Amino acid sequence: MDTQKVSGRFPKVGDESGLAPADRFYREEVQLANRNRGMPLEGLRYPVTPAGMHYLLIHFDIPYVDAGQWRLEIGGLVNNPLTLTLDDIMKRPAVSIPVTMECAGNGRALLDPRPVSQPWLLEAISTAEWTGTPLRGILKEAGLRDEAIEILFTGLDRGVQGEEVQYYERSLNVQDATREEVLLAYAMNGRPLEPQHGYPLRLLVPGWYGMTNVKWLHSINAIAETFQGYQMTGSYRYSHSADDSGDPVSLIRVRSLMVPPGIPDFVTRIRLMEAGEVTLMGRAWAGLLRVARVEISTDGGEIWSEASLAEPVSPYAWREWTYNWKAQTGRYILCVRATDSEGTVQPMAQHWSHQGMGNNITQRVDVIVE
Repeated sequence: MDTQKVSGRFPKVGDESGLAPADRFYREEVQLANRNRGMPLEGLRYPVTPAGMHYLLIHFDIPYVDAGQWRLEIGGLVNNPLTLTLDDIMKRPAVSIPVTMECAGNGRALLDPRPVSQPWLLEAISTAEWTGTPLRGILKEAGLRDEAIEILFTGLDRGVQGEEVQYYERSLNVQDATREEVLLAYAMNGRPLEPQHGYPLRLLVPGWYGMTNVKWLHSINAIAETFQGYQMTGSYRYSHSADDSGDPVSLIRVRSLMVPPGIPDFVTRIRLMEAGEVTLMGRAWAGLLRVARVEISTDGGEIWSEASLAEPVSPYAWREWTYNWKAQTGRYILCVRATDSEGTVQPMAQHWSHQGMGNNITQRVDVIVE
């Protein structure tokens, strides 16, 4: 598209001061957004997200770890407690799996009123190829005792949340922890983990929202009770109010996103494109389920047409979709929605939880065709 004047096509954002009164974010939210990053939606073009584009959420600080001094402790209700170096772990059978990972709070910034937290829009999604060793082999070697019902994972990152000083800790029941695809991962896209992604070792649980994949692993303990730590009971819940405990967040819900077509307005991100044949494309995913269908609407969700689906990158990764659109002059709201193998369809209107978890509302892209 040649250089040209397009004044009047895009709405003015904010008042004369440049502020947007209806969409102000708290200082704390801006601070969190500056520490964490989302994947630019044009990154959907890559089957495997480059490491520098992969979304990032760090609850506390990035620990500094000397891999030569680091040890992983396997204990609790086991017959043979283990202390493993990184070399010990890397000598065990290795598996590489492309896995789509999404933050459970992806889309939270659209909630009104919203909780003060990382203000994600749509960008907290990526796919990487993770390499590691299956956790169940190490748990078998340690010898889980019969009374163990959960496996507790503790990271080295430490801070305050919910008025509690804590290490970041999450648990899985024994059945989920010993699934064959659950890994202790030490590499990402063929390279050692970067510090911000959990170096030297992290948990990888395909199909589950990102909070499950504990980074900077320090210890793994088999326990005889349900873990009641903050990251299990105080956060990552489908609660309806501040007083409602709600159900725990677990598997990723069906979702799809498109690469925004054309070129963006710098501030509003409204798209401008030329009339003619255009191939819309994007990715769709559904946790441990299969994406069965992807549909496109060019009129804001009134009429839907089916897109073409490619094979997924792996059983635990997104599927590429494409749709050929003959774009004519005008203004459009493009929408994309996916259906999983159990028949669940992305909603057009989100039923929000109190914490803004598990959002999978249909994406809407504002496009001007000239």
